[in-house]
Amino acid sequence: MEDLANQILAVADWLTLHVTVWVLVGTGLFLTIASRGVQLRHFPSMIRAVTGSRQGAKGGISSFQAFTISLAARVGVGNVFGVAAALLMGGPGAIFWMWIVALVGMATAFFEATLAQVFKVRVADGTFRGGPAYYISLGMKNKVLASVFAVITVVTCAFVITSVQSNAIAGTLLSALGDAGSEPVIASLTRAQIIIGALLFVFSSMVIFGGIRTVARVTEWMAPIMATIYVIMVAVIVIVNIGQFGAVLGQIFSSAFAPQPLVGGLGGGILAALINGTKRGLFSNEAGQGTAPNAAATATVAHPVSQGLIQSLGVFIDTVIVCTATAFVILIAGPDVWGAEGISPANLTSVAVANELGQWTIMPMAVLIFVLAYSSIIAAYVYSETNMTFVTGKKWATWTVRVISVGSVVLGALVSLDLVWNAVDIAMAVMTVTNLIALLWLSKWGLGALRDYEAQRKAGVEIPVFVGTDNPLLPGDLPTDTWAEEKVS
Repeated sequence: MEDLANQILAVADWLTLHVTVWVLVGTGLFLTIASRGVQLRHFPSMIRAVTGSRQGAKGGISSFQAFTISLAARVGVGNVFGVAAALLMGGPGAIFWMWIVALVGMATAFFEATLAQVFKVRVADGTFRGGPAYYISLGMKNKVLASVFAVITVVTCAFVITSVQSNAIAGTLLSALGDAGSEPVIASLTRAQIIIGALLFVFSSMVIFGGIRTVARVTEWMAPIMATIYVIMVAVIVIVNIGQFGAVLGQIFSSAFAPQPLVGGLGGGILAALINGTKRGLFSNEAGQGTAPNAAATATVAHPVSQGLIQSLGVFIDTVIVCTATAFVILIAGPDVWGAEGISPANLTSVAVANELGQWTIMPMAVLIFVLAYSSIIAAYVYSETNMTFVTGKKWATWTVRVISVGSVVLGALVSLDLVWNAVDIAMAVMTVTNLIALLWLSKWGLGALRDYEAQRKAGVEIPVFVGTDNPLLPGDLPTDTWAEEKVS
């Protein structure tokens, strides 16, 4: 099994280096140029959009709730374990490439969220569904490719991502508990493992079985609070060690282009930095991957671009703020921590925090990682159910996704998942490339919506309203009546 896991990892690295990185960055650059740097020009608008995003839901899912669902998925263990893995295997330079992926990814996130809104559909309960499967089907008129994407997303989100996140929770809590509850009870399972699995079952089933509206209500307060607490904690460490700020920045920039590792105890070299920075950056912020648009489409908004701007800001928060904060804590900790015996991506960040603030932080960090991973679990469920609704809207299918999601959470807490951890990169690569092809194909729709939004704002309209028919700035009329004039006026 270990050999198979290593082979899958080799395939994932090859795909990242030779396919994903080029398509991802290339698409982001194209969309940045085509939109005249929408992520830079409209950055202040992103802030304003978030501050007013709790209003106007009209009984549906608010723009802010849709934003926090995707933020819950973005700000997860990728910000803790992913950054640590990028540093251990790619060196400080990996953080530079994470920044690059994020900055061009902000444009990608804007377009995929805007298109998800443009091509969204209303479902029986009055809320909306949308995402890559929908805009591939309705925009590209390719139902086969849309169905393939939807099935891959259902499997990846309902099984792979949920089990990987719960595995991270279990590993962190078991490490924090030490020898407590370590005696075997059933087969090789310990008492602590069983208790953690049971707790995850209870917490995940309470929310997942409640459906997407329940997830929206939970993430609305959970995602902002957990991100804020984590950033405050690492900010304290950075402020206390502010004298090392310049040196850490120097390590990141110099290592990004170094042919060989420059920092003892960490991996590195330009190739390793590029691969790990890109791979972990994508895993963390999800820009271009095609998952976050499923959340973006659920929002009830007056104009698709307003949600596109909000989702773009989510990439900035995730990578440029949260991931960078994690990287600074680890790099400040120094080689005594990086090279210590038993250090791995699963515990490096917690050990680094404890090194700076004291051993009392071990358990709070374990609880924080629990919340980070748990929020990603329930967000992944939203993505899987959205795509299952595309495949078939039958009620049994929806409940099947919920049962599989909860079951995968329990499974991930009880067994080792090296194979799944490595396979997730391949699944994400396939999803990403498929989604990016669709974004390029449909970019004229995203640009048309952006021009419509900007024209209204220039004319003094405070809250632009989008109409999908007889709109001269669009390539044509939308194939649904979601944005018909009588429905949005």
